[in-house]
Amino acid sequence: MPDDRTTVTELATALGTLGIGDLSSTLARRPGQLDIAAATWGELDALYASGRFAGEFATAFANGRAFLEAEDALRGRRPRLIEWTGGRRPPGDEVAPVDLRIDHVFLVSCKYLSRNIANPSPARLFDGLLATSGEWEQTDWYEVVAPDELRTLYDACRRATGLTDLSDDLGELGTEDRQRLRRALPGRTYPLEAREAYRQLCAQVSAASAQRWLDNVARRGAAERMVWRLLRIGNAAYFLLGADPRRSLRLRVASSWDWRQAYRLVGLDIVPATSGQPQVNWSVTYVERATMHRRSVQGHVEVRWSHGRFAQPPEAKVYLDTPSDELPGYFPLERGADQPELWD
Repeated sequence: MPDDRTTVTELATALGTLGIGDLSSTLARRPGQLDIAAATWGELDALYASGRFAGEFATAFANGRAFLEAEDALRGRRPRLIEWTGGRRPPGDEVAPVDLRIDHVFLVSCKYLSRNIANPSPARLFDGLLATSGEWEQTDWYEVVAPDELRTLYDACRRATGLTDLSDDLGELGTEDRQRLRRALPGRTYPLEAREAYRQLCAQVSAASAQRWLDNVARRGAAERMVWRLLRIGNAAYFLLGADPRRSLRLRVASSWDWRQAYRLVGLDIVPATSGQPQVNWSVTYVERATMHRRSVQGHVEVRWSHGRFAQPPEAKVYLDTPSDELPGYFPLERGADQPELWD
């Protein structure tokens, strides 16, 4: 289930597209065009009354209203049906992060104040190339690509924390033992005697992950497909309504067919990075066909334990470092004429 902030931003965006009054009156009407359960309406009412998300409600509602008025979107035609995914993702190999579907046609993604675009397992990214289905390594990624460095770090942490009763084999640790070790390693830095071992782990994981990613992209001839997945370019065009630290985002996102008509991929560069954790940097170089200008997009992947050190297998957090409104295939919505209000 989505968290409270996500619920607010997605459903307030939906309410804004209806154009039937201000936020308070629209919420009070519980318009039937928005297809959600009575319990969800009650949750939304409570979140609004709490005042905790006043800014999110206002920004999201305004984004929805802009979508209603935009020439590239609804052009003033009020929706008859708005469906909410509620955090569920559709089956199939589709990368578009759709949160709302309007009148069975308009797909809308709501993204607020986050550069993190995905949290897959490292194997799904580096071996599976972000496909939504397939076969890839299911075990601890550190154990796969840096087993010696992981063992050295584990041994150093056991000694530093005094937990010498733990098994010599990290793979044999149960949930409770992993939590004991996690709790014994508080803060953001490792004990002094374990820091060199962690540095070696970071270097090996970064290098091995980058190489596997490069090899799989090259072997499958999948550079363009990989770029589309990193940029969240899907088989169908959709709309991104949200905000980043600089401004509201109201964008139309091209389909893969549209992208290929407007841009030519020059290359996808993948390199290991030196950081405080295992990291792989990626960059996309492309040419804008209309102007023949060469441009680039920057991003990175952080490979880190989920829920604390040694607690659970690592995940790959994929970040876009280039702002969303500067990405190829992301076009600002054009605002249409002001629409008359039928209700006060």
